[in-house]
Amino acid sequence: MPLFKNRNYLFLLFGRVVTNIGDSLYYVATMWLVYKLGGNAFYSGLAGFLTLLPSSLQFITGPFVDTWPVKKTLITTQILQTLLILIIPITYHFDLLTVQLVLCIMPIASFIQQFAYPSQTKALPMILEKKELIKGNSYFAFAYQGIDLVFNAISGILVAFLGVTFLYISDSIIFAIAAMLFSLLKFPSIKDEQKEYKTGKIPKYLTDLKEGFAIVFRSLIATFLIATFLIGSIVANFCIGAAMAILPSLADAQGGPIYYGFYLAAMSVGGLIGALCGAWMGKFRLGFFVIISFCISAVFWILAALVPSTYIAIICFALAWIPIGGTNVIFATTMQTVVPQHLLGRLNTVSGSMSAVAMPIGSLAGGYVSSITSSTLTFSLTGIGLLIVSIVWMLHPRLRDLPEVKLLSGDIMGIDLPKSSRTAEAE
Repeated sequence: MPLFKNRNYLFLLFGRVVTNIGDSLYYVATMWLVYKLGGNAFYSGLAGFLTLLPSSLQFITGPFVDTWPVKKTLITTQILQTLLILIIPITYHFDLLTVQLVLCIMPIASFIQQFAYPSQTKALPMILEKKELIKGNSYFAFAYQGIDLVFNAISGILVAFLGVTFLYISDSIIFAIAAMLFSLLKFPSIKDEQKEYKTGKIPKYLTDLKEGFAIVFRSLIATFLIATFLIGSIVANFCIGAAMAILPSLADAQGGPIYYGFYLAAMSVGGLIGALCGAWMGKFRLGFFVIISFCISAVFWILAALVPSTYIAIICFALAWIPIGGTNVIFATTMQTVVPQHLLGRLNTVSGSMSAVAMPIGSLAGGYVSSITSSTLTFSLTGIGLLIVSIVWMLHPRLRDLPEVKLLSGDIMGIDLPKSSRTAEAE
């Protein structure tokens, strides 16, 4: 296949795979460790809040992502992850590990990721042609969900039988391998990018930050993002954040960390299937697809909370994530299609912040509500949030009538570039 003959794409994809392996091992081990060290769901909710909070501040990293060399950013983030994660097994060895220390490490690790993932997203249109972006994003999402599928389940088993120390040591090695893979990337545009930054042609940080917000709020992109992220996703992500926070408690009541791994693996199965179907889903009208897909997700999510059988609930949970996996690919491709490449880092980080802002609050609220009621009751309420996205898109005529992704363009989305951006794009 032409995509897999692209050397840069392969190294970027393999680097993403290895990074995702590290993230999966780290997330499962840390959420379970915090739950056990703290003793109840409130601590896992607090851990989720601290982990997700940097995502809501992702817009701060946008100007850096746009101006820093992509390769150097990717390598540096992986090295920092390697060193940071080693702190946990070292402190455990010397009997110094506390829940407070783990809660301090989690947001720092998450903040580092806010530079890594937008940089990977920015790299794609630099190494692929426009017609290859949907497939390229689908493979990226496939790698992400596929790795989560396998290693979320494996991580639960490894925690049960080998302990969290083994996972953290393995994790640090994995991030070091990712740094080596990213070091093999070659971007012809990086020298030009560095030269442009040094000679002052790229605006300074505050100007860049202001420009990213200005573009977002001056076009149909504004409507697209506000409807998707500010209205629908605030409620949906609040509920998803709450659900993720209480999963350790829910799984513990059903048998331990193995079931926690199964729930996370089910989420990955659904997302993986959705990602694989991303190219097919992209053939439908965008507005119509979003309305239908989030309705379907909500139905299966609520069923997952209501059915008495644990295994059927896990299957329903997986089915709820299929449309979510597909729409993630389509939304990413939409942004890459209509946004100029030199602005993509800022637009991705601004939109990422908008979509993530409610998740840490939901995680904290979910952990608290679960600690005073029950994890089952809290989980049963979270699926309702997905309906909000569908309702918002259905009520907004311009979003409802959006065509398929390949027909979208900057003109259709009404992107109004600031003067400095028009100059940069022309150059």
